[in-house]
Amino acid sequence: MSSIPAAPRRILVIVTRRIGDVLLATPLIRSLKQVWPQSRIEVLVFAGTEGVLPGNTDIDHVLTVAARPRLVRHAALITRLFRRYDLALSLIPGDRPTLYAWLAGRHSIGLIVDQPGQRWKQWLLDQWVAFDPLNTHTVRAHLALAIALDIPSLGEVVLSSRPDDRAAIDAALGTLCTPLAVLHPYPKFRYKMWHEAGWIEIARWLIGNGFRVALTGSPDADERAYVDAIAAQVPEALNLCGQLTLGGTAALLTRARFYVGPDTAVTHMAAASGVPTIALFGPSDPVKWGPWPQGHSAATNPWQRLGNQRRGNVQLVQGPGPCVPCKLEGCDRHINSDSACLQAISAEVVINYLKTMGYGK
Repeated sequence: MSSIPAAPRRILVIVTRRIGDVLLATPLIRSLKQVWPQSRIEVLVFAGTEGVLPGNTDIDHVLTVAARPRLVRHAALITRLFRRYDLALSLIPGDRPTLYAWLAGRHSIGLIVDQPGQRWKQWLLDQWVAFDPLNTHTVRAHLALAIALDIPSLGEVVLSSRPDDRAAIDAALGTLCTPLAVLHPYPKFRYKMWHEAGWIEIARWLIGNGFRVALTGSPDADERAYVDAIAAQVPEALNLCGQLTLGGTAALLTRARFYVGPDTAVTHMAAASGVPTIALFGPSDPVKWGPWPQGHSAATNPWQRLGNQRRGNVQLVQGPGPCVPCKLEGCDRHINSDSACLQAISAEVVINYLKTMGYGK
């Protein structure tokens, strides 16, 4: 078993999953940087998930790998990684990220599911931490590695953008005299989706109460079609779908007075920005995936499993039903399924929370 140098020169953080996982790895990355400010920190992520990292001053370089890489390119990556780092950390308890940590780090540590069939990975790493899939928020699961390394845990999700991102927002908004509300209607998967009628009613209510409404979304064709349909019913709204990078969206959120969104990476970004946020949850488990409120302590989970809850700048609105949260992919158990619990949330419920948070009448 190798030991960590007193000041590791090169550190690799491996978080090969979705955009939200990458964003929620930033508290651990900041914890590492605060203890070892002279270390070069690199991050390995899946291609297409790196958009939340540009402008993050804790990170020196981002490496990407395809979710299903071609053999030649994968071999080239492995060659590049091999024993290049003093410390490698795997934040995902899967086979590939664990193997990457073992290959890359002179000292390696990672999260591992402590169950038969998974324990072989314990032999690959110098240190391992049991991954809790049920009762520990994702931010705190990552920070368990900081505890194992005996360094302070900082519970700060880091929102970052570049100067050109901020310039794009200045150009899009112009001279903003009215308060801005950001709505992000479209999650990556349909089973996390609220209903179109709700977004339209919320947007109209916000405009009627003196807000300028901006609609955000990615360039994905289905997402643009969904957001365009909402914008067609609310012509006063500023439709920015497909026009912003994730860094640009981060810059937009820092200008917002309010945000509403489903269980998606942008909602995590809003929570991290400090903007008052309403998060719409259905099948997803808030204990694991609730948006991390700005300033929340790393010592505790922000959310309980059941019920509408307020923590810091975030109001979590959970759909009704005896099966909530089922932690499954919608009522039909696939990513393109509807979730009845989300469809049952009325716009009136959301508007009432806007009122209790001091907006409108």
